[in-house]
Amino acid sequence: MSFLTEDDVYDHVHGICFKTGPPGLTGIESEWLVTDPARPGEHVPLPRLTAAVQAASPLPSGSAVTYEPGGQLELSSPPLPGPAAARRALEADLRHLDPHLAVAGLRRTGYGLDPHRSPLRQLDLPRYTAMEAYFDARNAAGRAMMCCTASIQVCLDIGSDPADARARWRLLHRLGPVLVAAFANSPLWRGRPTGRRSTRQALWAALDPSRSRTVPDGGPDPAAAWARYALDARVMAVRRRDGPWAVDPGLTFRDWLGGGRYGRPTADDLDYHLSTLFPPVRPRGWFELRMIDALPEPWWPVPLAVAAALTDDPRAADACAEAVEPLPPDAWEDAARTGPGGPGLARAARTCFAAARDALPRIGAADLVPLVDAYIERYVEPGRCPADDLLCEVPT
Repeated sequence: MSFLTEDDVYDHVHGICFKTGPPGLTGIESEWLVTDPARPGEHVPLPRLTAAVQAASPLPSGSAVTYEPGGQLELSSPPLPGPAAARRALEADLRHLDPHLAVAGLRRTGYGLDPHRSPLRQLDLPRYTAMEAYFDARNAAGRAMMCCTASIQVCLDIGSDPADARARWRLLHRLGPVLVAAFANSPLWRGRPTGRRSTRQALWAALDPSRSRTVPDGGPDPAAAWARYALDARVMAVRRRDGPWAVDPGLTFRDWLGGGRYGRPTADDLDYHLSTLFPPVRPRGWFELRMIDALPEPWWPVPLAVAAALTDDPRAADACAEAVEPLPPDAWEDAARTGPGGPGLARAARTCFAAARDALPRIGAADLVPLVDAYIERYVEPGRCPADDLLCEVPT
């Protein structure tokens, strides 16, 4: 068995997590809270949901189906050439799936946080048992995140070369608060307003700063910054084949490399550790944007269109970079609290969305323009977000 050194961690991150190549592929991972409209306050048993999904298999466009710990349904498109293709693929699979859900008396709902149901973990896998115990020792945010949240995760290529990767890394981190604000859709918890437009983002931020805070800028080498982040993050669990996992063993991954009670980690342990880190922008051989609340029909393709256009089109990227540069370091918190209500975020959102809209035809995604235009008119120009719609429905 081969044990790791710090140099191995840096090599892995540079060669795998930040592997560069010709950009052009895009993907979308969509999570959905599933309810029984006849009993909206009750949890849907996972076997009932999985039976409905299996009845719909195979999905015509090949989206991967997985489930989150609380029974949330996730469909992930294949990596495809551009946002228009990814949208068409996921849309076809959702349309194919919906009638099967309806026959089972179920429907998917587009909320970033379940507005009514309390956390109930339905997946009894060692990973989630360990995760629940780890987060429970800190605060209540972990259970809520695991069981009651849903997101749209946009997946974008790393870049064509290290310089391109650096530029994309920096742009996506500066753009992140704008995406939180513009798509905020989780203002309710247990039927009451939380005081935040994106409570989901606030929950992620509260989990464990060593694994959920934003990754430091990294200057000329973001891969090294990600390696340092991983080395300094606490180990969630040491997995064992012949006994219970050691949850929260009280060491960072850097500590573990030095050996001791738990031995030394392998390459497989590193891969697992990286999978337990949840910053808003996570490099996995592609950039996974994790800061966007789940959205209802018809809006879920909009963050895919906007993020891809602002990253892949040079003119849009330049306009975006200029628009987001004045945002303060605490813009993430402001975005979760106010949505696009603050003048800086509202101004940046208008500029970024306009640049993305104009870029879509240039990246072969003209068919997404009408939907983005409709979102701009309904939300971006008035300085609103979907959370405002939900708040309007709350009895006063």
